[in-house]
Amino acid sequence: MKSFAPRLAGLLAVATAGLAFSTVVHAQSNELRIAKQPGLLYLPTIIMEENKLVEKRAAEMGLKDFKVSWLAFTGGGSSTDALLSGNVDMIVSGSTNMLLLWSKTNGAVKGVAGVGSASMKLLTRNPKIKTLADFTDADKIAVPTVKMSMQATVLQIAAEKQLGAGSRDKVNALTVSMGHPDALIALTNKNEQITSHFSLPPYQEAELKLPGVHEVLNSNDVMGGPASNAVVFGTAKFHDANPKAIAAFLAALDDAIAFINKDKLAAAEVYKKATKDKTPAAELAALMTPPGIVYSNVPMQTMKIADFMARAGYIKPRPNDWKDYFFSELHKVNGN
Repeated sequence: MKSFAPRLAGLLAVATAGLAFSTVVHAQSNELRIAKQPGLLYLPTIIMEENKLVEKRAAEMGLKDFKVSWLAFTGGGSSTDALLSGNVDMIVSGSTNMLLLWSKTNGAVKGVAGVGSASMKLLTRNPKIKTLADFTDADKIAVPTVKMSMQATVLQIAAEKQLGAGSRDKVNALTVSMGHPDALIALTNKNEQITSHFSLPPYQEAELKLPGVHEVLNSNDVMGGPASNAVVFGTAKFHDANPKAIAAFLAALDDAIAFINKDKLAAAEVYKKATKDKTPAAELAALMTPPGIVYSNVPMQTMKIADFMARAGYIKPRPNDWKDYFFSELHKVNGN
């Protein structure tokens, strides 16, 4: 498993070069490049891509021949690297990655909008594991990014509550960075040391159908309700130079969320077409309701996450309010 310290140093180094580079590249841009991730949680962005909603809104705002590129990533770590190196303009990822970059770039990276919250489940195939206290060094937990992904953060918060303040290092040592599709495959292989996966819909529903796989904990129980594990964030330089592109993106996001809320079955069909997922559309649609998934542009419980990250020393300084790390266009919503 790779140490996290070199990754932080790498982010800092790339941040300086990448954000400076983006000053030239992004000025008056006629293109928006977005790093996307797999999973039902990210359905609004999938609908935006499939139905070309950003392009439609951009045309209404006078941006002719506006191009939107959606680039696939399986984890937040690789997508944040792409943002800082200037290879993408926005990221769809967890609140933790947004807060990390906000801190490390002194506010040069901020949130654009919330996307949604999914009830994430820590699953295992080890019958001996009922709580976090039952994990041993023989069990590895797949998370999108060690320490900094939403799953890894919720795991650390749960460990503090169940095992005490000094337990973060213990659970961090059990985690391995792995994308959700690969983690699902690993969970089916009994020869793999990865016996557990902190997942999200629809992967966790597929995993719960595997023989012997059961739930250890649920993120909603740990956090006391839904928390934004999907947000969109980008650089202040791109944001400031491209107000129409930002406005088009936000309007398209509202359109996508409204589409899901109006017809979840139709939204599920779009998801199936885009991802080739074989899950019946009715099953997917059933997941698109609280407490399973909440689709909203409103940031949910991000300050609770920020408080933990500041206490753990992952970010400095501690933000005073969620509006500190989101751009002003979103300040009108009732976030937290």
